[in-house]
Amino acid sequence: VFFSAPTGAETTSTLSGAEIQGRQLAQQLCEAQPTVNFTNTGVLLIRDAGRATTPVPVKFETIVTETGWLNIYETISNSNNVQTVLKVEHGNAVPNQYQTENKTAADVVTRGHGWFTADSRLFTPFAGSDFWLCDLGLEFFHWPEQKVLPNPTSLKRGRSYTLLESTNPSPSTNGYSRVLSWIDRETGGILQAEAYDPQGRRLKEFMPKSFKKVNGQWEIQEMEIDNIQTGSRTRLEFDLKK
Repeated sequence: VFFSAPTGAETTSTLSGAEIQGRQLAQQLCEAQPTVNFTNTGVLLIRDAGRATTPVPVKFETIVTETGWLNIYETISNSNNVQTVLKVEHGNAVPNQYQTENKTAADVVTRGHGWFTADSRLFTPFAGSDFWLCDLGLEFFHWPEQKVLPNPTSLKRGRSYTLLESTNPSPSTNGYSRVLSWIDRETGGILQAEAYDPQGRRLKEFMPKSFKKVNGQWEIQEMEIDNIQTGSRTRLEFDLKK
């Protein structure tokens, strides 16, 4: 439900077959947008490099709009009682729009930003976790350079997949230069993803950990993101209904 269409002005006549397939795959993922509103709750388990773990409650809400859908992440830190709110507005064939703010227990906004699109602010942590804003918005599917790569293995985690490479044409010093995504061919979900820094070094690894059948559909119950370079790790556990 997070996927958005990539942008770019190149015509297909200037692209290779692998690039055309990559853009087509991103477009197919984009079309799998939600049709109903829903809310999930859960917890972020943030483990620092010293292996100390901090649990942070989180609520995730999806609201279907006339032009797309809105994702809202809300979390309350147990240590300072400040609520962090991230809103990601997805539209058809338009860039994602982001908004962040912090609130105190009295619901007073202490710091916030107006709506913004892709810039260096996307490479900042959400509530001190290893999930950056761009991770939660899957911003890399908006990058203009998308390419399907040859599969190095026949299966990934026991599933048939397509390997998609998303390349950032202008990476910031603190961002990603490219992201590899193993896309499940049957469901369109991400089986695994790896993000690389501007020097081409592996920076993060993302992997769903477990699934649960809810109302006849398989949904992610746990997912984890590791920062390879810092040694920190965040696990997001959803509290799914039976």
